[in-house]
Formats: sequence, structure tokens, C-alpha cells
Amino acid sequence: MKNSGQNDGAAARLDQRLTGRFLEMMAAERGASKNTLAAYHRDLEDYGSFVRGRDGSLKGARPEHIRDYLASIEAGGMSRGTAARKLSAIRQFHRFLLGDGLVLENPATAIESPRGARALPKLISESEVMLLLEASRTRAERARGKGVLKAWRMICLLEMLYATGLRVSELVGLTVRAVSTNGDFIAIRGKGGRERLVPMSGAARKALTDYLRRLSMMGKGEPKWLFPSFGTAGHLTRQHFALELKAMAVEAGLEGRRISPHVLRHGFASHLLAGGADLRAVQQMLGHADISTTQVYTHVQQDRLRTAVQTHHPLARKS
Repeated sequence: MKNSGQNDGAAARLDQRLTGRFLEMMAAERGASKNTLAAYHRDLEDYGSFVRGRDGSLKGARPEHIRDYLASIEAGGMSRGTAARKLSAIRQFHRFLLGDGLVLENPATAIESPRGARALPKLISESEVMLLLEASRTRAERARGKGVLKAWRMICLLEMLYATGLRVSELVGLTVRAVSTNGDFIAIRGKGGRERLVPMSGAARKALTDYLRRLSMMGKGEPKWLFPSFGTAGHLTRQHFALELKAMAVEAGLEGRRISPHVLRHGFASHLLAGGADLRAVQQMLGHADISTTQVYTHVQQDRLRTAVQTHHPLARKS
């Protein structure tokens, strides 16, 4: 007769196999990135451990297992946003099991998402963007030796990021060919393998041309990557760019901790919408699969208008 330890081990091995099949599907059919797959794996490992601790398994999970799990992580101080992300992984996993005929029911169907206010993006003003660009140009004028190319690289990164709203991983992973094929647009392969065309502004194109001219002066032929490096990836990493950007922000007189590549992406979107751009067009340029993700920027504009009225309207100041 098998003891409970053997049964637990068998359940854990089955859960691991099912999780592995799910992650393979996400990679092959959905084009999930390595970071996304790692997050799903961690979330499902944690969820599976909880279910097995209550004499269950991922294949035999019931709605009460999911509810109890969500209650336990919320009681542990986890934010509702993180709980919602974990629930998303759980839902997709159980939907996969049902779709592949491995189970007869999906226990996650009736589970509601944790309710909570959606976090609004961190804001950067147009004047702060201009300060960053001015500081980067000042650095380039003062640069000498090997620092010249690095300084012009920063100008190019800033101009392109603010002009296109690319994800930082998309920006640092650009090839020279990708930016040379069409003068007015960049072809981007984003999340899930989805392709989109992103327009380039005249200022960004000039910064790119100036940077490429200096890059070619290195005398090593045309490199594959637009922002090459000696690291294992072959190109500038998003972490290194983030650190350089924070240092650039400090030079510009801004708080370094407030500035990141993602904040500039937010600035691209919110400033476009503030100028009257169409929401669908911004969605396409950002590469959002769902327009509800883009709509968060409309909330930013609404909050700014509301604050302006409450602060400056004469009747709003009367209590």
C-alpha cells in the first residue's frame, strides 16, 4: 500500500508534467516571452503546492481550492494586482487542460478577479522630456574619445523611445536592418510574435542617422544590432539602459528614481492623447492586443483635468 508521501510525490510529478505541457503551448502557440513563461511557472508552482497541501492536484482542482488560494495570498499581504496576475495564469492553465481534453470541467470559470483600482502609469511631463534631451546633447558636446559614441547612443535611444513608444526590450533589440528598410517606419515584432509598423518622427530619424554615422566610424563593418555590446546578448540590455537613463535624469536635474524607459513609453502615449491622437492609433503603435490596456492613458488625462478644475476653478475652491 502506498503511503501519503508517495501519493504526494506522484501528484507533484503529474502537476509538473501538466505545467510543462502548458508552458510549451504558451511558447509555441502564443509566442510567450521567456520572462512571461518564467512568471507563469512560478505562479503555477506556488498554486500547485497550495492545492497539494489540501490533498488535491492541479488536474483535480476545484473552485474552492482557487478561492482559498487567493484568500491565502491576500491574507499574506500580496497586492490585488499581483493576485489578479496569478489568477490570470491559473485561468489560462485550467482552460488549457479543458481544451486538451485532460479534464471535463474548468474550476476557474466562476472565479471573479480581485477588485481593485488599476494603477495609473507614472507620469513624465513634456518639459521633463525636453530637459532629458537637452542634457543628453550637452553630454555629447563635451564627450571625448570612447565616450562620444556612448553619448550619441543615449541621444538616439531617448529620441527613438519618446518618438515611438517602443517597449524597452523592443528598442534595445533592434537590428540595423530593421531601421534601414523603411525611412518612415520601423517594423517591430512584439509580444506574441505580433508585427506592427511604428512611424518615426523627423527628429528621431535625424538622431538615428547621426548615431549610425558615428557607429560606422568604428571601422568594424555594419553590425547586426543597432545598439551592439560585448555582452552575451550581443546588444545593449534593458537593465543597462535603465541605469544609464537614471544617471542621465540626474544630470538633467530630475529625480533618477522617477525616470525609466517605461515612463518614457507612458509619456509617448499620454502626450499623444493629450494632443488629440486617436485611441486606436495609439493602441496600434504601442502594440497592445486589447484596447482596454491603452484606455488607462485616458484615465490619466481625466485625472489631470479633474485636478485642474479642483485646483483652479473658483467654485471648486468653495466648501
